[in-house]
Order: sequence, then structure tokens, then C-alpha cells
Amino acid sequence: MDTSESSTEPQKAAPADVRAPRRGWRRWAMDTRPLRRPAYRRLWSSTIVTAVGSQLTAVAVPKQIYDITGSSAWVGAASLAGLLPLVVFALWGGAVADSVDRRKLLLVTNIGIAVTSLLFWLQAVTGLESVAALMLLLAVQQAFWGLNAPARNASIARLVPGDELPAANALGSTVMQTGQVVGPLLAGVLIPVIGLPELYLIDALALCVTVWAVYRLPSLPPPATATARRAGLREIVAGFRYIAAHKVLLLSFLADIIAMVFGMPRALFPQLAAQTFAPYGEGLALGLLFAAIPIGAVVGGLLSGTFSRARRHGWMVIGAVVAWGLAITCSGLTGNLWLAVVFLALAGVADMVSMVFRGAILLSAATDEMRGRMQGVFTVVVAGGPRLADVLHGTAGSAFGARPAVAGGGLLVVVLMLVLACTVPALRRYRI
Repeated sequence: MDTSESSTEPQKAAPADVRAPRRGWRRWAMDTRPLRRPAYRRLWSSTIVTAVGSQLTAVAVPKQIYDITGSSAWVGAASLAGLLPLVVFALWGGAVADSVDRRKLLLVTNIGIAVTSLLFWLQAVTGLESVAALMLLLAVQQAFWGLNAPARNASIARLVPGDELPAANALGSTVMQTGQVVGPLLAGVLIPVIGLPELYLIDALALCVTVWAVYRLPSLPPPATATARRAGLREIVAGFRYIAAHKVLLLSFLADIIAMVFGMPRALFPQLAAQTFAPYGEGLALGLLFAAIPIGAVVGGLLSGTFSRARRHGWMVIGAVVAWGLAITCSGLTGNLWLAVVFLALAGVADMVSMVFRGAILLSAATDEMRGRMQGVFTVVVAGGPRLADVLHGTAGSAFGARPAVAGGGLLVVVLMLVLACTVPALRRYRI
């Protein structure tokens, strides 16, 4: 690994098994080496259950708010109500994850999320019909999630060796992306059959599985240097200083910001469906546009064996972000729905590659006592970037039209990423 930018302690996980290279189709299939490690397998298997369950709640909350108010504006306001606590508690949660046993933090926060889901079910089954109560519960749930995500992601580097980090990230990201496809579809099927309250209950029961899986994890205490440290504002600021001092970390965040803020066109999908692709059927077009990127990401995860063993992590991020920008540009240039869906799916594949190696860089280039805070910032970037993109693309779409806004945003991603890669060599040089 390039030690000019950072240093890391030896990995805690056992060294990888020495096995013959995979042959035939196995070279292309998902890299499952991390699943041979029981602790990681428990953490990952819990994600399978909650990835779908959490999406049931993600559908149920806006559906219930719309049923009560009949207003999409209230649905948007609820989304913003959940964003602020997520940002605040993700930053603080990263500092907490660096100062306490991460297993205990995961237990507490997963129990908190499960209790919140039960309260969602209770208010729905009793017919409370209070938007204020829903927004309060959503804010509490997002706060628990902000505390949970940094600890969960930072723990991965303690459960698998460094050379398996890309594979572990691919496994986790594939499950989450699959949940984003399957969960909403399942919610749409279940709501007419069992009703809205039961979606919350299913999510709460799924979270019980997660709590049990986390309970069986080994202890994940902080480094000896961090045991006496408080998780306060000073520690959060120290995390940002650490990022500023390690260029490869800063560049990995900037790469994600460039890709998501300038290249995520989801705010324009309704306009594209209503105008450009109306002859195909507005409903069909809208569904395909929203599903294309997650489906492409799932395909990329299933084929992660093609790239998970790459050692030049910096170049993989650069190439993936450029490929994302090119695919988004092409999706904006075409007036054919099926070609647009194909290009968006290719963008999803590129996004999966980018997620895998950006995640690996954050885990390998930071010391263990800083990993929680790095994951806290990562959570904020992942949550905030697409929302900023919605504002930017919505404004550009109104001013210039949907297709020029999509194509222009994708092209801007390519230009900015290439400029960043050429002017600051730290990302190009990073490898393990």
C-alpha cells in the first residue's frame, strides 16, 4: 500500500486461505471469500434480512403521510425531517464508534431501530393518523441509523483481512441494492393484501434477526489509545482534520460528491417519463428509470469477481466515476427508453465498482481508531449527495430541459473527475 498518505495497523482478521485461482465462470462470479469468516458472515447475513425490511418502512412512511394529507409536499418535508438527525448523529456516531466497543454500539442502535419500527406499527394499527408523530418517529429512527451505520461499516476491517475488503464491500453493497429493488416491489404487493401497519411489523421482526446476529459477533473494543477518550465535538473535528491531512481519503469523498451531486439525475425521471418517454407509457417509463440504476448495481455486485481482486484501488475509483459519467451522459442523449435504461443500468454497474473501492480505501487507508469517524462522514456524503443532486438537476431541468440537464451533468462528472485525477496524484498512486 502507498504509505506516503497514510499508515494502518496490521489487520486483526486471520490471513486469507491460500487457494488455487478460480477458473472458468467462477472468475466472473461474486467473490465470496469473506463469507468463509464466521463473524463477517453473521454481520452480512443480518444485512440480507434488514435490507428488505428497511425498504418496507421506507415505502410505508411516505405512503401513510400521503394517505393522511393528500400532499406530496408533506412527503418531501418528512424526508427532510429525517435528513438532519441522520447527518448530526452519523458524525457523532462515527466518534462514538471510535471510543466504545462497536459490537455494543451496534446492539444498542439496532434495538433502538427495532423499537422505533414497533412504534410505527403501533401508531398505524391504532389509527393515530398524526403526521407530526410520523415525522418524529422518522427523525428518531434516522438518528439511530446515523449512530449505527459508522460502527457497522468500520467493523468490517476487523472481521476480514485487507485483501478481502473490496469483496466484503461488494457483498454488502449488493445486498443493500437488492433490497432497494425487492423491498419497494414487495411493499407494493403486500399493502393491498395485508395492509400498511403490517409492513412496519415485518421490519421490526426482521430487526430482531439483526440484533441476534450482532449479539453473536466477537467483542470489537476500541484501540487502547481511545478507551479514555470522550466522543465529543473535539473528536468530530479531529476526524475532519484527519481527512484533510490524508489526501487519498479526501479524494475518495470528493469522487463520490462529484459523481452523486452532478451525475445523479433521479429528480428528472418524472419529467423524462412525462415528456421524452411518454409514448412508451408514463408509468412504465417512470418505473424503469427508477429501477435501472439499482438493478445495474446488483448485476455489478453479482459479477464482482471480475474486479474485487484489483490492487490499484485509486485507479478503479477514477475509472468507475468516469464510466458513471459517460453512461449518464449517454442516457441523456438518447430519446429511446430502452437505450436510456441500458445506459442507466451500466451507470449502476459503475456505481457498484466505485462504492466497492471507495469503501475499501476508507477502511484500509485509515487507522482503526479513526475508521468510525471516516464512516460517519461517508454516511453523510452518501445521504446528502443525492439530495443536493435533486435540487441541482431539478433546477437545471426546469431551465434547460430534462435531457440536456442529464447529459450535461454526466459530462461534468467526467471532466471534473479527470481534472481531479490529473491535478492531485494521491488517488492515482493508491494501491494495496
